[in-house]
Amino acid sequence: MRALCIAGPSADATTTSVAEAERPRPGPGQVTIAVGHAGINFIDVMARRGDPGYASAWPYVPGLEVAGTVEEIGSGVDHVRPGQRVAAFTPGGGLAEVAVAEAGVTVAVPDGVSSAQAAAAPLVVATAVLLLTDRARLRPGESVLLHSASGGIGSVLSQVAAALGSGTRVGTVGRPDKIEAGRAAGWDEVFARDGNLAAAIRGVAPDGVDVVLDPTGTGLLEVDLDVAAPGARIVLFGNAAGGAPAPLPPAGRLIGGNVGVIGFSMSRLTATAPGVAASALERGLGMIAAGEIRPPITVVESLAAVGEVHDLLAQGRGNGKYVVRVAG
Repeated sequence: MRALCIAGPSADATTTSVAEAERPRPGPGQVTIAVGHAGINFIDVMARRGDPGYASAWPYVPGLEVAGTVEEIGSGVDHVRPGQRVAAFTPGGGLAEVAVAEAGVTVAVPDGVSSAQAAAAPLVVATAVLLLTDRARLRPGESVLLHSASGGIGSVLSQVAAALGSGTRVGTVGRPDKIEAGRAAGWDEVFARDGNLAAAIRGVAPDGVDVVLDPTGTGLLEVDLDVAAPGARIVLFGNAAGGAPAPLPPAGRLIGGNVGVIGFSMSRLTATAPGVAASALERGLGMIAAGEIRPPITVVESLAAVGEVHDLLAQGRGNGKYVVRVAG
C-alpha cells in the first residue's frame, strides 16, 4: 500500500516521500480502515522535526485521524463491521491507504457528514468539544480566548463555543496578516501576538477572560494570567513552540487570582480514557450532521502534496483545517 513516510528528522519536507509500506492487520480489539481522507496536523510537523515523544521510530508514517470504511476487524470487536463508514483516532500511520485503529476510538459516521468532514473531526472537532466542556467547563455567556485562532483548531473552536452559548470570543494570531483569517474563522476580536497583547485583550474584556485555551506551551502563560478573570480556567493543550515548557507559576499566584491551570492531551486521553474521546467524537460528528458547526476544510488531493502542507504549517502560513484525499 502507499503511505507518507518520513525518513528522519527534518525542518522541511526533504525527508518526506510517498512509499510502499506493509499493509497492516488488526490485532485483538482493533480495526483496519481503508482510508478515504486523513487529517493533516501541526503535530505531524512536531514529529517531523524530531520533538521527543512523537515519532515512535524512523522511518515514520504520521497521521492521527482518519475517515473511511472498515476493512477488517480483530477479535472482540462488535460495535463496527466491515464496510461501515467510520472516523477514528489513530496512533500514527493515518496518512496511508490503510490504517489501524483501536476499536474503542472508532465511531460510525452519521449520514450527511462527508468523508472529508469526518477526517477533520477527531483532532479538531472532538478536541474543541472536550476543551470547552470537559476541561474548561464553559458556562453560557462566558468569554473565551484562544491563541492560534486562524489554525485548524481555531476555525472550529469559535463555532463550538458559539453553539455552547459563549460570550465574547477573542483570538490571537502569530502575525498581523493573519488577523483577517482569524476573523473569518468566527472570532469576535483578533489580535496579533506582540508586546501589547495583554492590553489589547483587556481592552475588549476589561473584567478579564473566563476561559483561556493555549496550545503554544508555556510561553504565553504570563499573558494568560494577566488577562484571566477571577475564576478563570487556563487550559494548556499543546507545545507548538517545542522545547521544554517553562515551570508553572507559584501556587500563591493561582490562589490569589482564583485561577486554575489545566492540562489536556488528546493523544493521552485516547490511550487512558478512550470512551471519553469516542463520546466527544460522536458528539462532534453529530454537531456537523445537525448543521450546528461547519468546519472549514481545505482538501489536499494526494499524499504526495502533504509535505508541502507540513511546510506551510511549520512556517505558520496555514489557514484552517487541511485533510488529504487518500482514496477516491
